[in-house]
Amino acid sequence: MPKMKTKRAAAKRFKKTGNGELKRYKAYKSHILTKKSSKRKRNLRKPTMTDASNVKNMKKILPYL
Repeated sequence: MPKMKTKRAAAKRFKKTGNGELKRYKAYKSHILTKKSSKRKRNLRKPTMTDASNVKNMKKILPYL
C-alpha cells in the first residue's frame, strides 16, 4: 500500500499541540481592518483550537501530524 500524502495547504495552517489538539489561526485579519474594532482585531490575533466537529476530517488530511 502506498504512503498517504499530507495536504500541504493544511500542514502550513495547523500545528499539533502537546496534548494532541490542532491549533489554528483565525480568519478575517488580512484586510478591511478600518471598520473592525480594536478589540475585535486584538482577539483575532490569538490562536485557537480546531473545533471538535472538524477534527475527524483534519486527521484524514494530515495523517502524519
